[in-house]
Amino acid sequence: MTASFVPYFAVLLTLLVGASLLIPAVLTGVPALSSRGSEVDDIIALLEHAKLPKHALIVDLGSGWGALVVALAQAFPEASVQGMEISLFPYLVSRLRTHHLPNVSLTWGNFFCSDPSNADAIVCYLMPGVMAKLGDFLDKAIRPGTFVVTNTFLFREHRASAVRRRGLSGTVALYIWPGRHWTVKDGDDIARV
Repeated sequence: MTASFVPYFAVLLTLLVGASLLIPAVLTGVPALSSRGSEVDDIIALLEHAKLPKHALIVDLGSGWGALVVALAQAFPEASVQGMEISLFPYLVSRLRTHHLPNVSLTWGNFFCSDPSNADAIVCYLMPGVMAKLGDFLDKAIRPGTFVVTNTFLFREHRASAVRRRGLSGTVALYIWPGRHWTVKDGDDIARV
């Protein structure tokens, strides 16, 4: 009787995991993404370039599977790193990946309902359709002068302070918020770090 239960449990577990990935992706327009190693290196390099305070608060909006949160916690061991993820399964995986890191805290939920006002830096890897809404949210939620680093998808109404490009892996850009009244276009002369 127990052996016949296993296939049903496996199917149920697969459906639950699939739903935890699919439903938030449909609702938000953003799948659970994971930054590549070169992109993580670029994000860390830009945050080092920004000269964050020693005990900075770095917030990863849409922390996905936790790869970037782990890398940030290791690169900035005296900083506090907070991750927010709306998809349950990636959030649980990232909890497992970060349980040994004392400077990491994770929250399961929608970051648009969060308060990142104490952040010294915000990092994100989202999708183009969300970036304008995120820009409006950050205008209201964070203090001027907060560093914002985006992976691949840029804020079109803001001027990047520095960028790193790695061929096909996209652009990683550093903004000093709000950085308004500039438009980033292909070919713009932006400081490269």
